[in-house]
Amino acid sequence: MISRVFQDSDEHHPDDMPDRVETHISPAPRVSVQAFCASVAVATAVRAASEDRRLGKAHLSVHMGGTAAAIEAYHTAPTPNVILLETEVGSDILEGLDELATVCDAGTRVVVIGGASDVAPYRELVRRGVSDYVIGPVQPIDVVRAICGLYSASEAVAVGRIIAVVGAKGGVGSSTVAHNVAWAIARDLALDSVVIDLDLAFGTAGLDYNQDPVQGIANAVMQPERPDTAFMERLLSKCTDRLSLLAAPATLDQVYDFGADAFDAIFDTLRMTTPCIVLDVPHQWSAWTKRALVGADDILIVAEPDLANMRNAKNMLTVLKAARPNDRPPLYCLNQVGMHKRPEITTREFAKAIESQPIATIPFDSKMFGTAANNGQMIAQVAANHRTTTMFLQMAQRLTGHAVTKRSRTEFLKPLIRSLQGATARKA
Repeated sequence: MISRVFQDSDEHHPDDMPDRVETHISPAPRVSVQAFCASVAVATAVRAASEDRRLGKAHLSVHMGGTAAAIEAYHTAPTPNVILLETEVGSDILEGLDELATVCDAGTRVVVIGGASDVAPYRELVRRGVSDYVIGPVQPIDVVRAICGLYSASEAVAVGRIIAVVGAKGGVGSSTVAHNVAWAIARDLALDSVVIDLDLAFGTAGLDYNQDPVQGIANAVMQPERPDTAFMERLLSKCTDRLSLLAAPATLDQVYDFGADAFDAIFDTLRMTTPCIVLDVPHQWSAWTKRALVGADDILIVAEPDLANMRNAKNMLTVLKAARPNDRPPLYCLNQVGMHKRPEITTREFAKAIESQPIATIPFDSKMFGTAANNGQMIAQVAANHRTTTMFLQMAQRLTGHAVTKRSRTEFLKPLIRSLQGATARKA
């Protein structure tokens, strides 16, 4: 039945508030949606919504004529999963819905788009089984939210948030950033998280987390059948109580060529049970990497302060913004800033060229990062009070929209207890 109350169409506008974390909208499943519009404005908004990544699996068609056209069409044709109906000015909504009900198949859901003057019969709309009611004027994101909300509110659908981290150039440390941000999300924000290392040939997530799993992402992507939740759980390697890893094989005994949708089923399955999924995307531009980036809820581009990184970051931001018009623009950070004797583009000049500010400027510290990498540790484990550790936490907050969760006294004492236990063992 009704999934939510009236929605203000101006609630989420990424262009107006680019740094604001939007309410998470789960993608719609494979459903058929037919819209019957009474105005060109609504028809235009619905067509724009059909291009949104969250409706990528839905088949959405747009027709003109409003309620009358819908009733005429369904006299001779079966109804789809969802009917999107714009009411005509001055028409009797309830009478039209009663007539539509006589030609609708059981299980069809109806979303009504109406004006402010139509609010009065709202309860009657609910009684007649209307699944949702949106007050115009509508934007594409309102249409996306209405359709996706029908399923996220009542069925087992993807609930997890996907964060994709990619480098503007090879060797900029995007994997290190991804792994440390995921660590902060799991430890400090208390969100159950999974890191997926998508660099199958050369991935370093297993080394960074000091894990050597026998199975990982290759087992999932190369199996002929669609992976289910139980299968994916068996492939995950536990790093902490809240952080798991889907590791890359990091072997060269085969070539890893994939189609555009190779990882879709894996992402969809993990989203069913995992609140946060961090994708460590390799620096390459192929059909599947582009699809992974465009399909993510948030994107973080990692760049170094030089000309090639600046050009690549700008190109990536331009393409990804155009492909995701209803999402928050991709974010970026500068890494390895202040390397000794290396000429660099200043943060101010970089931001001016990119036309946005980085969410973090991570200083170059070869000793700290090298120690962490060689020990299979995170920066927070090597230098808990270092400002870079704080930066990773701030980035985690910015990407997820979650605040730091207060950890118990026992959790704070765990590192001290381990240290004391190690000292006692050495003395013995």
